[in-house]
Amino acid sequence: MISPAFAAALDAARHGINARVRDARHRYPGFDADALRAFLEDAVDGVVAAVAAADPTRTQAVAWAACDLAPDLVGRALVGPAARAGTVNAVWRELLPRLAGLVAAQPDTVPALLTNAAIHLDGLPGVRTADWIGTLAALAPRIASVDELRRVGQVAAWRAGAAHFRAGALAAADGLPVALALAACAAPGTATSTDVDTAAWHALRAQLAADPWWGGGTGHEVGGFTGFGGPFAQPPQVRAFGEGFVVRAGERCHLLLADACGAVLLGASADEFGQSVPGDCAFSVDGTTLHVGTQRIVLDLPADGLRVCASGVSLALASPYTHLVRVLPREVRR
Repeated sequence: MISPAFAAALDAARHGINARVRDARHRYPGFDADALRAFLEDAVDGVVAAVAAADPTRTQAVAWAACDLAPDLVGRALVGPAARAGTVNAVWRELLPRLAGLVAAQPDTVPALLTNAAIHLDGLPGVRTADWIGTLAALAPRIASVDELRRVGQVAAWRAGAAHFRAGALAAADGLPVALALAACAAPGTATSTDVDTAAWHALRAQLAADPWWGGGTGHEVGGFTGFGGPFAQPPQVRAFGEGFVVRAGERCHLLLADACGAVLLGASADEFGQSVPGDCAFSVDGTTLHVGTQRIVLDLPADGLRVCASGVSLALASPYTHLVRVLPREVRR
């Protein structure tokens, strides 16, 4: 069952929606009309109902914008039983209803913006898209404009593991109200989300900019064997590159970036691997403890063939006995 508001909107736009569905049937072989119906009932209806409660005059516009977008989402198997993940459904069910005011104001922009962002983040191994949705949903009542939504979305993506967004996310946070910036960038030991002290924001921002591992990051494991869905066909080689690492496994190369929030593998070229530096660190192993300078690291890998690579404030551990790379904070003397 759908809400009366959505039912009335669908009835008013019946001819246009039917034409949109016919077009989708031509463009997507095997188009699943049942999946479209389920998406409209289970996800879109909640958005339309929330808008109807916030601004009834915008119900029709929101319903039409959603129905214009929905057939493509079904045709591309982003929603419905053929979808690889439930991310898009989660955006519509958990996030968009909480942004009813912005959806009502810009129905052609906000749903598409968040849907496309979720699809992009889902394509980045290691990024926790569910956390991104949860953060945005929690902060939704504070977000007053589409510009703020974009900025908070970028910060939330970084906090959910998109380490390569870090610099851009901090710059985006600079354009937010102080309380919202603090809440979006919250980490253990920081000011609370109700603290509107500008000095607190500047202090937090300076800490985050100076130390990528500030806030309690203990490290991450990335990679995996291609035979089990991972990115590495062979145990990887790791070299230092800027503030991150270039990883080569067989014929493929990857850029590895990491911080306290997560680690992400991006595409890289053989030339970039060639331009990188070894970054090898002297180390010793005492039982199950790895010693790198004064740093002590619990080791769960054989010492034979182990490589420890340093880049900026991070260490990467690689071994011929695993298809994983362990990246963790490096103790750097100031």
